[in-house]
Formats: sequence, C-alpha cells, structure tokens
Amino acid sequence: MPIMVEREKWILYKHTNSYELIQAVALDVKNSCGTNISDKERYRMQERLAALDMYKTRNPKEKPLDSINHRINTLEYYMFGYEEGQTGSKRFIFSPLGNLFLEHINEPEKLQKIFTTMLFAIQFEHPASGTPTCFQLYPFRLIFKLLTDERLGCRLYNAEYAYFIAFQKTATPENYEKLVKDILEFRKLSKEEVADLMKKDEHTYVNCVFEWQYYTQKLLRTAGIIETFKGEELVRLFHPQKTNSKSDPTKRILTTGYVNLAPAIKPFVELMLAAYSCFQKPLLLNDTERMTLDVIKEIYSFYPKLLIDEIGEEDELQVKLLELPKLIEEYSNNPENDTAYLFEDVLEEGFNMFVNVEAKKIGGAGHTDIECLYITRRKKFAVEAKSTANKLSLINAGRLKEHREQIGGDYTIVITPRYVPAAKRDIKGNPIVIILASTFSEYLYNHIYHDVREIDFEDFDSIIVDNLGTDISRLISNKTMEKFATHA
Repeated sequence: MPIMVEREKWILYKHTNSYELIQAVALDVKNSCGTNISDKERYRMQERLAALDMYKTRNPKEKPLDSINHRINTLEYYMFGYEEGQTGSKRFIFSPLGNLFLEHINEPEKLQKIFTTMLFAIQFEHPASGTPTCFQLYPFRLIFKLLTDERLGCRLYNAEYAYFIAFQKTATPENYEKLVKDILEFRKLSKEEVADLMKKDEHTYVNCVFEWQYYTQKLLRTAGIIETFKGEELVRLFHPQKTNSKSDPTKRILTTGYVNLAPAIKPFVELMLAAYSCFQKPLLLNDTERMTLDVIKEIYSFYPKLLIDEIGEEDELQVKLLELPKLIEEYSNNPENDTAYLFEDVLEEGFNMFVNVEAKKIGGAGHTDIECLYITRRKKFAVEAKSTANKLSLINAGRLKEHREQIGGDYTIVITPRYVPAAKRDIKGNPIVIILASTFSEYLYNHIYHDVREIDFEDFDSIIVDNLGTDISRLISNKTMEKFATHA
C-alpha cells in the first residue's frame, strides 16, 4: 500500500477541549508566580489537578510531566502568556489578556468576551503552534467572518472546515470571496459525493476533523462562543497505522453537523471584526529586522480598547502603553497628522510612571523629544522617539549629543520598534542606549498590572550606566522576567 503524504494544513491545539481545565491550569500557574516551578512543583500541579478530577494518566509509559507541559503549552496557544528561556529554566509571563481573564475569572459574561479577544489575537505563524510557516493569517478571525456571512447562513459545516478552511494560507478580500463561492458550491454536493472527496485524502482530512470537531468545537462551545449542532454520521475517516502495528486503525466520525456563533457573543464579534480585520497581515516570527522574542512580545501584547470599553474597565493609560509599538508606526507614517505626536505623549506619561523621574515633552527641531530628571541621582537624561516608515537605519550620535548637552543630560535613551544592525554601530562608544518599544511597554505594563505604584528608575539607570553604547532591551526584558515571571 503506498504511503500517504499529508498536505500542509492549520494545526489547532488538541491537547485539551476543556475550558474548565484551561482556567484551572491558568490559575495554578498564576498562583505560582514568583516561585520556581521545578519538576517537583510540576508534579504537585498534576496532583492538584488530579484532586479536582482534571488530570488522569492515559498511558502509564508516558513521561509523567508530558501532560502538565501540554497544559502550559495550551495557555501559550490561547494567548494567556508565553514562555521564555532555555529548557529547564523557562519562565512564563502572563499577557495582558491573560491577566485580565484571571482578574474576571468568576464573571462568565466578561470571560466570553476576553476569550473571544484572545482568539482574535491568535495568528499563524504562531509561537506555540507547529502550523507551517507558509500559513500567514489570523485563523479565528477568518472563521468568525465566515460565521457572520449571511450568504453562508452564518454557519459552517464540519466538512467545510476540513475540506477548505484548514488549508487557507492567507486571507485577502479576493481569496475570501473565492472561499465563500467554493463553500456554496460544495453545499450542492450530495452526502455521498462529500464522503468520497473526504476519503480520497483521508489521512489529511482525518486530522482536520479530529482537531476541529473533537477539540476546538467543544472548547469554544463550553466557553460560550459558538453553538454546535451534531448532525448525523457522514463518513468514517481513519488515521494512518504505524508500521508493524497490530491494532486497528483509529477512526474519527465526520458528521453533517455545523456551528454558528452564540447569539450573546455575536454582536461583540462583529464589532471586533470591524476593528480588527481578518485580512490584516500577521507579524513575522522570522522578521529579519527584529529579534524573535520582540515579535513574540508584540503578538502577546494585543489588548484592544474595544474590549476594555465592552467589559467596563477604566484603564486608558494601560491600553496606551501596550500600544506603544503601534503608535510609533502611526507616528512614522503620518508625520503631518495630529496623531503623529501620540507616541511622544504616551512616552512622556510612561517615564512619569517612575516615582523618581520627572519627564517633560519638548520636541521640535533641534530639541530632544523628552527631557527627564532622575530625581534620586540628581541627573538628567534625554529620551528620543526614533522611527521611519520602515525601520530605523541611522542614529545621528552627533545630533543626539547636541540635544543632550542642551538639557545637561548624562545619556540618551532611544526608543524604537526596530532597527537595522548597523544602527548599533552608530552609538558604540557614546552615552546612548537603545530600548525596543515592546520591551519598554511590557516593563511598565507589568508594574501597572501588579499594582506596583512606586516604580524605581534605579533598575534602568544601573543597566544604562553599565551598558552605554548598546541595545539594552534584553537586559530590561530580563529584569521584567525576574520581577514578574513564573519560572518553569
């Protein structure tokens, strides 16, 4: 029998379909924040889940920690937070949405909207998914758009996900219209014809069915995001057998069932789609101009003001801080627009978050963007917001020296979303440091969320003084991890 080669497809996480279990694991990880979650602690996590009847070893030969590792990976996939570091010393830091979810853990209606927003943040390529890099889109945004399309009756049948949607590599207005047309034509086929099509590439479609029908559907239904209609058996699909296996192949039953959005969440989904299009291009993990970790930070920083307004949160500054990288882009692409100065405004607020820093926006030709006084050490420093429409390719150290001398500053902090490697050579040997916007906003956000009212600038100053002429983003990121991450 010839070997079947599976086609590349979306990979939906399938290690749990329990919304309740995800909540329990998130709470357990959060409650361990600030402690070292060693192997011993992970065993204890499993014991706690077992006591709640949420953990059971299916295979005695399986490594004991595999299960809890999958549970933590599930948190990463659904945007609760991310891990950073080497195996054995990884640290987990909760995203803004992850923290917000746990803050409202006993408010189901708010959780529906928060979890829905997490789905809007999921992109392919995803840091915690094995989906091939040829897939570049926001998968759940596409699904939600289809579920709000009147031409499709605002529903998707199980076979349509398995046959079409799981193979969509990009989302554009043009290929979206083709997808809708293809689905409508597909619906004209008889059950027998659909079954025959599914059997022709059985080993690929069976995994689509398994991930969507057996896992994702149940999870989204119990989260109150979709309604499911089971239908009747359409066709039995079998997983490929391992070589020399004596057991019967595992089967999955594709049904004629379908899903639609839960009425209570549909208006919110429509609002989100209007603000966050399924046609938006995702961030690239292999962006040649940025470190992968910095891209990951931006992916997990998704925290739309629309959600905050919907659930009645009053956290305008927090939202602004998390939008720093986006505001820099807006500033660079709209130099004559009123919004061009939003970044500097927010940056001024950001530095004033330090209890011992007084920051004042100056701006204008021949001046630094922000003048700062580090009160404790009685010294000044300059902050420069630097960006171009594409990337920062040059840092004029001579001009920054003039700006610094104008205010009597000791050093200059350049904050930018990304830069070419040559820019670091421009500041070598000068009292200038670079901090990436995502790193700066993450540092401030975590202090805000954990209600650290007195943010001491000493952390920054000591790192800056010891590392002048370099990019200190990694060192600031490590400081954030040291203070707020859970060791894993």
